[in-house]
Amino acid sequence: MAVATKAPKYDVTDLDLADAGVRRTEWAAREMPVLGQIRERLAKERPYAGVRIAACLHVTTETANLALALRDGGAEVALCASNPLSTQDDAAAALVAREGISVFARKGEDRDTYYRHINAVLEIKPHITMDDGADVVTLLHTKRRELLPDVRGGTEETTTGVIRLRAMAEEGVLKYPIVAVNEAQTKHMFDNQYGTGQSAIDGLLRATNLLLAGKSAVVCGYGWVGRGVASRLRGMGAIVTICEVDPLRGLEAAMDGFQVATVAEAVTRGDVFFTATGNLNVIGRAHFACLKDGAILANVGHFNDEIELGALAEMAKGRRVIRPFVEEFQLADKKKVFVLAEGRLLNHAAAEANPAAVMDMSFANQALSIEYLLKHGKELAPRVYPVPRELDEEIARRKLEAMGMRIDTMSAAQAEYARSWKAGT
Repeated sequence: MAVATKAPKYDVTDLDLADAGVRRTEWAAREMPVLGQIRERLAKERPYAGVRIAACLHVTTETANLALALRDGGAEVALCASNPLSTQDDAAAALVAREGISVFARKGEDRDTYYRHINAVLEIKPHITMDDGADVVTLLHTKRRELLPDVRGGTEETTTGVIRLRAMAEEGVLKYPIVAVNEAQTKHMFDNQYGTGQSAIDGLLRATNLLLAGKSAVVCGYGWVGRGVASRLRGMGAIVTICEVDPLRGLEAAMDGFQVATVAEAVTRGDVFFTATGNLNVIGRAHFACLKDGAILANVGHFNDEIELGALAEMAKGRRVIRPFVEEFQLADKKKVFVLAEGRLLNHAAAEANPAAVMDMSFANQALSIEYLLKHGKELAPRVYPVPRELDEEIARRKLEAMGMRIDTMSAAQAEYARSWKAGT
């Protein structure tokens, strides 16, 4: 495998955590066979030779394996965190101390440090950006525009970021093409639904030690994340209500066997709330007074905007941290409301985020999408593009094979039948 040729620049919590980070990164790699296969090929072919990649992702052991694959493919990688609470400090230390990769990430960093770290990764003058929430792209298009001429393309990992980038493209301000990794079937169907569905519950249980059986749980948003969280809450014995603004998703939730209600209706009966919409103030000032005493609020959307925390702080007569990642707000009527992980991504803050087995597919998409951009970026207008279907299918096929499973291939006659309009009753 490739070895760094120069000392990395970095800002991490503690380099002495590196040995633990190496062991945990190796453990994650065991569940990431598709990325492992791609990494072996990249190390031989080195398609990223001379390419500088600025990555703003959750700094976890899974991300460490992606960074190593990119490095082995010839890239110079600089990595920062896409959320102040999502960094695994041992993984960050391992990348710096053992692999020579520049990392700027500390779990619990404040907002100023967060943006200082993004600026630090941009100092490599990137050819490619990798984003999870579009903060790198936004900074490049506002305060670091002098770097735009060198950028050939980028990738985006999450729904919120894709929404922001499409808005930029529609306004005509986006200056380079972006591949929406989040839109790959092997990403949102598996990472969002199965990965976040499981890890969100993991974060809730680690933070609260709550018994879910018999509890009234409310999930705001029935996209891929929301349906994953809802199904696992039900599997733990919770009574689940869905809140939606999309009538088709609301109807789907009802047909899936969930109660469907407005947020205003649901806040009066919920014990536990998850926001998973990617939008603003989903649970807000008008709702807090209606919550039951002891209601727990958690967020698994990308930004901490889904719960109107400023309004809750204004209404509170007192607040205190009662457990790690659990903050108590006491309201005027002595009612107590609990917010988990500062309203940030619960699964990253209070647990270990998505399992490596699903990040295997997400990060395989990242690696292959960057290769695609380097080959075709000059032909692409500055818009948001889907992951090419052939790459998505390749990843799915490799994943099935890694699981010891196979699928059929259509015969020539079947393929012709599927294309033809002539056959009938």
